[in-house]
Amino acid sequence: MALRGATARADAHSPYLRRLMARFPDIVAQMEGGTLPEFAIDPDLPVGQALRQAKGRLALTLAIGDLGGLLSLSQVTAALSSLADHALDAAIADAISAHVPGCTPQGFAAIALGKHGSGELNYSSDIDPILIFDPATLPHRAREDVGEAAVRIGRRVVELMQARDGDGYVFRMDLRLRPSPEVSPIVLPVGAALSYYESQALTWERAAFIRARACAGDLALGDGFLSAIRPFVWRRALDFGAVKEVRALSHRIRNHYSKGQAFGPGYDLKRGRGGIRECEFFAQIHQLIHGGRDIALRVPATRDALAALAAAGRIDGEEADVLTKAYTLYRTIEHRLQMVEDHQTHSLPASPDALDGVAKLHGLEDGAALLDVLAPHVGRVGTIYDALEGGSAEAGLPEPEDRLTLALKTAGFEEANQAAARIIHWRSGSLRAVRSPAAREALEAVLPRIIAALGAAPDPMRALNQLSTLIERLPSAINLFRLLEAQPNLLRVLIAILTHAPTLAGALARRTDLLDRLIDATAFDPPGDVAALVQEMTVTGGLEAQLDHVRRMVGDHRFALGVQLIEGARDPLDVASGYARIAEAALDVIASATIAEFERSHGRVPGSELVILALGRMGGAELTHASDLDLIYLFTGDFAATSDGTKPLGAVHYFNRLAQRVTAGLSVQTAAGALYEVDTRLRPSGADGPLAVSLDGFARYQAEGAWTWEHMALTRGRVIYGSDAARAQTEAIIRRTLMTPRDAGTLREDAVKMRGDMRAHKPPAGPLDVKLCSGGLVDLEFAVHVTQLTHGAGLDPHLGSAISALVADGFVPPALIEAHATLTRALVTLRLMAPDLQEPDTATCALIARACGDESWQDTLEALATVRQSVAEFWAIIEGEA
Repeated sequence: MALRGATARADAHSPYLRRLMARFPDIVAQMEGGTLPEFAIDPDLPVGQALRQAKGRLALTLAIGDLGGLLSLSQVTAALSSLADHALDAAIADAISAHVPGCTPQGFAAIALGKHGSGELNYSSDIDPILIFDPATLPHRAREDVGEAAVRIGRRVVELMQARDGDGYVFRMDLRLRPSPEVSPIVLPVGAALSYYESQALTWERAAFIRARACAGDLALGDGFLSAIRPFVWRRALDFGAVKEVRALSHRIRNHYSKGQAFGPGYDLKRGRGGIRECEFFAQIHQLIHGGRDIALRVPATRDALAALAAAGRIDGEEADVLTKAYTLYRTIEHRLQMVEDHQTHSLPASPDALDGVAKLHGLEDGAALLDVLAPHVGRVGTIYDALEGGSAEAGLPEPEDRLTLALKTAGFEEANQAAARIIHWRSGSLRAVRSPAAREALEAVLPRIIAALGAAPDPMRALNQLSTLIERLPSAINLFRLLEAQPNLLRVLIAILTHAPTLAGALARRTDLLDRLIDATAFDPPGDVAALVQEMTVTGGLEAQLDHVRRMVGDHRFALGVQLIEGARDPLDVASGYARIAEAALDVIASATIAEFERSHGRVPGSELVILALGRMGGAELTHASDLDLIYLFTGDFAATSDGTKPLGAVHYFNRLAQRVTAGLSVQTAAGALYEVDTRLRPSGADGPLAVSLDGFARYQAEGAWTWEHMALTRGRVIYGSDAARAQTEAIIRRTLMTPRDAGTLREDAVKMRGDMRAHKPPAGPLDVKLCSGGLVDLEFAVHVTQLTHGAGLDPHLGSAISALVADGFVPPALIEAHATLTRALVTLRLMAPDLQEPDTATCALIARACGDESWQDTLEALATVRQSVAEFWAIIEGEA
């Protein structure tokens, strides 16, 4: 009986449903008989036609079942979402098959966002997917660019979903939620999408991914992508900045749809004050704040999220109940609005007759009755959401120049007039980064804190100028200002970076998102081991995407380590080790990706593989922020063999070209920045020799042709890439070379001459050059290497371990243990905070001393003088013996 009443109301008040009932009388008959028709897609029809017919039949079934009370809101939205999944999946499979007949549909995925993602799709909603593809697996035609193939397939998918005929359409598709939609293709390579969300995405995009899921196509690809960006969505730190940004979005929506804010005829159920969006935003704000730490709160559907938040005590249970009831009612009435003519509308009709029609479709007497049902919910939701504003506004910085100058002088700026001119320049809107009203609003909100923090800096004006340089390089400073407002501790760290670490300041100017990493306390944890870092740095999506991702990850980790030095949070020796693990992992990932790409064209050389040997500071696993990588490329197997690919190469040519590509992958500048300078001059025969040599050739060279300095360098040789068997082979050659008996006098003479030549051609760069100064690290290394080769002892590439072993054997004085530690701490710290190796200002000197574990700068200078004397004395003994 209820279903008969529903069909009568539909016929009387919904032209769209009236047309569907005329087209599908069998559905009407079944439903009036009390039976829900089963959903099915006709396999005998062309895909587009089958999907359009299925959409029409389902739309009618759901509408009558909903109006008759047989189907709940959850059942209706779930069925619509499921249809969208099936339709997208069928469209993707058909599009790929049409483009490359007979291939397996793979490498192309749709990520559902919004209500589609949460299984709450509207009755007449668009769907807002993000389309991604994997260049390595997407089928494409011969000689066709895979990115162009993806776009062609994407256009076919959109056409199948949106095309209209007598059966209507399937779903309208809106692809504008993808990154940078004004310039990016409609289908994105997965690597590029990952890079965007890890570095540039905004808070509203994080909120959008609360409800994201892989819904169609290559689900493994989609799930992998979502897994990779999970840390971007769910941050472990309490992200109160999200409250302000989402709240600001709500204000903009209210302003933009001002005509739909006042409750009554014409009220916008979705965007109006107290409407659907505010229920959703309320849940999402609290999910963003707390979901990073509480997995139970990562719930996509709005009503489920409200329940989870209430259960966890994150929101008031009564408020959750109010919002849930209101949301259920709003969505139900929204469906009534859309049933009338299948329009994607959310506003109550402004005309009395049309409003009466919607009310009667719902089973109410008239429009006034509908307004009476909605009004109390709208009021309560609006009040709850308004309470999120919270807090009290800080007093702003004065606008008039005389008052501004006085405020700056009070804050600690001696050059208050210059500082005022700088602030006035920011406020003028002439800077690109602070041009928009939103950016200026964000600036004013955080400006009092910025000035207070700058005023407390050792040189406030210098720090202000550095910050200004940073802002001037940004396309927009909104995110920076809002982040600093939400996280006051970050402002202190930022001022320290700008004041004491020019290298980090430069990195920050290129990538302000580096500050985001510091939100979480884990930023002060040491990097994981090499295996864990390799896993973190590895992504799918081809070599270019891999290179960009590695660069971004390396930049993140190196920046965090630099901040740890500035904050005195970690021993510089541990930081040096962390820098080395990061570099080793980056090399591992880039070498593996480069080899995989190279093998697609050239195959493999049977029985051979690439081996990478690190020397110098990389070999010793103690890098600074500015270290380059000293590498030797080797290969196992027969140098006369040939690769087995479609473009075969001889082994020597094969591994030399491969080594060139690995070097390029490590050193070439990309959009994500540079990684490392690579120095290969320590290879056999130096710059005149081939870039890669066979292990047999390497062993022969070390036995017959190497100079003394090359054997000294080899004491820090460490294999950082290659199989276990290849590593063992290489290490055996190194061990055999270093253990070979040699004339001690000749060894000392060669070393002393070489050190003298180096001192003449490369003197210390400044008073703080602890590497090249007398008694510095180079003298220490020379002394240790001569001793290692003389006695065949302490042969450990890690310099500190080698010295300890030599001390235990009685070959070097115990003072060298402390000398190595003190000089290395100073080197690592000074490379970051005094890169010109000149004595910095007093405050930076104090920071360097703290990082090195000293009470004062004077203590640091005295400690350096003491250990340099120890090193110089031992080196003098070797010189005397020579």
